[in-house]
Amino acid sequence: MKRSLQRLFTSTIATSAALISISTLMANPANADSGSASGSASGSASGSASGSASGSAQLPLASPRAMVALSLAATQTGKPYKWGGTGPDAWDCSGLVQWAFRSVGIDLPRTTWQQAEAGLEVPYGALQPGDVLILNSDGSHEGIYAGAGQVLNAFDWGVPVGLTPLGQFDIYAIRRFF
Repeated sequence: MKRSLQRLFTSTIATSAALISISTLMANPANADSGSASGSASGSASGSASGSASGSAQLPLASPRAMVALSLAATQTGKPYKWGGTGPDAWDCSGLVQWAFRSVGIDLPRTTWQQAEAGLEVPYGALQPGDVLILNSDGSHEGIYAGAGQVLNAFDWGVPVGLTPLGQFDIYAIRRFF
């Protein structure tokens, strides 16, 4: 059992390393969204008082554990959406995010609104893969930023867990967890 867990962890780390390499190339917000983000996304997450134009000068880079959480969430692709679903057979948006981060030792609150108040605030210009996106003008949905303008999420009834273009949403908050 221990060897099997070690292999899974090693495989997950290798997958995450590859994801980080690919995502780093694609995650530059100037190139990643290719104009697909809605106009409301550009100012909806306030910047920190770092003194930089993007507000990212004092913000640490994406967490390696968040990248592993993204990889773990991606293993749930294709599973159905279920309101209140906390897995393993079906998920709602916050249940998927909470499970993925808990799996890497990061405890998140259960609901999108609670998660919008946890972790570090991230301005839109500093968005990195692994960041948690609280979405819709009322903060009623969330997912994990996967890079290239895509959000990994449990979207809605009849839509399996998978990627959705970030441009389909308003951004309520962006949070980074370590």
